[in-house]
Amino acid sequence: MPFTYLLRCADGTYYAGSTRDLDLRLWQHNHSADGAHYTRRRRPVVLVWSAEFEQIWEAFAFEKQIQGWSRKKREALIRGDYDTLVGLSRRNGGG
Repeated sequence: MPFTYLLRCADGTYYAGSTRDLDLRLWQHNHSADGAHYTRRRRPVVLVWSAEFEQIWEAFAFEKQIQGWSRKKREALIRGDYDTLVGLSRRNGGG
């Protein structure tokens, strides 16, 4: 199944991605040259959130959406704080 995921990097930043094999991709981020350039320089990384989707294009679309979010909004997603997520949306005056 396809996934969208968030990693916390060793420097405290977050990385959003999508994949069909979450375990393999996490291993690649931490150990392989196949990990994203961003995470290769910020190892180790830790999986802090993931969601499963029916289709890979859905996972990829949500990844792109998260990439545009502020740190506060990403952290609300990680916590499962959906009320704060809504409050942080740009159309509601958040960041």
